Amino acid sequence: MPRYCFVSRVRPDQVDEYRRRHAAVWPELLRALRDTGWRDYSIFVGDDGLLVGYVEADDLDASQAAIQATDVNRRWQEQMAPLFSHGAKPDENWRHLDEVFNLDDQLATVSRDASRDEDR
Repeated sequence: MPRYCFVSRVRPDQVDEYRRRHAAVWPELLRALRDTGWRDYSIFVGDDGLLVGYVEADDLDASQAAIQATDVNRRWQEQMAPLFSHGAKPDENWRHLDEVFNLDDQLATVSRDASRDEDR
């Protein structure tokens, strides 16, 4: 399953409001995210407004396009936009980060290599 990480920035004076809204995301939006292929989706935010998100999806571009086509996402993004430093729709202003390390992947490689060594 492909994993994706992104960063963005919440206005520091709006971090508490951002946290409050995400403590009770609309059930309709939760179902729409699930139905458009978002899995294991988490968002982390620091007191300074640094936002880091993590999501798994078969095809993030397709999942983003599908959720952006929903009315519930349009409404959510409009309400969330004033909380962000960049002023754009929050889900259209992510900076994606490349994954450089994953413990489970590397442990699996080590296990496979050890098994091959034992077979010799």
